[in-house]
Amino acid sequence: MGIGGSGEPGGGEGGPDGPAILLDVGGVLSPDHLTAAAAAWGDRLDMRQHAFLAALFAGNDDQVLIGRTGQEAWWRLVRRRLGTTPALMTEIRRDLAARQRWDAELVAGVRALRGRARTVLVSNARPELRPALAAAGVLDAVDGTVLSCEVGCAKPDPRIYVLALRRAGVADPARALFVDDTAGHVHAARALGMAGHLHADTGGTLVRIEEFVGTAAGGG
Repeated sequence: MGIGGSGEPGGGEGGPDGPAILLDVGGVLSPDHLTAAAAAWGDRLDMRQHAFLAALFAGNDDQVLIGRTGQEAWWRLVRRRLGTTPALMTEIRRDLAARQRWDAELVAGVRALRGRARTVLVSNARPELRPALAAAGVLDAVDGTVLSCEVGCAKPDPRIYVLALRRAGVADPARALFVDDTAGHVHAARALGMAGHLHADTGGTLVRIEEFVGTAAGGG
């Protein structure tokens, strides 16, 4: 999908013009599972953890994140980096998918915002994320999604934030709170006029979201 495509309408619950909560996925709604995977596969493949992670994310990872490289072509590149057989690469992919977990408390908190705020996921993501979100029921908890692989740009590119605001039906960036576990991504959101929260733990993020929504509802 090009950058102009929305896929989902804005407005509706919580709007028009907010408040809106824009949330990252990896490291926020889905806690880190790659560190443990890298340790396990590093031992099995006799390579250091950082080398395994580099094989997954180094090089032209940005190309698959913005939809310029197809998912299967990208995994073939990863297999060449790791020097594994196709069968072992399939096993690695299945293991990585099976390890993914979701923060049930945070997902429930986001779901409970329906009717009070618009919620949109904003993720630098490979194509397999959308099916994973659907299978976990996370898509049903939010009002929209903006995935980098579908829109052709990735955080911290300002365009993806603008698309997320549009998806949320918010004209004034100050009416949106952006939540991410990467400081640079939060900084980019603040530079566009949004409120920003650097995710460190579930409780702190839920408190900040409630503060923001409550203040917005009160006209503050």
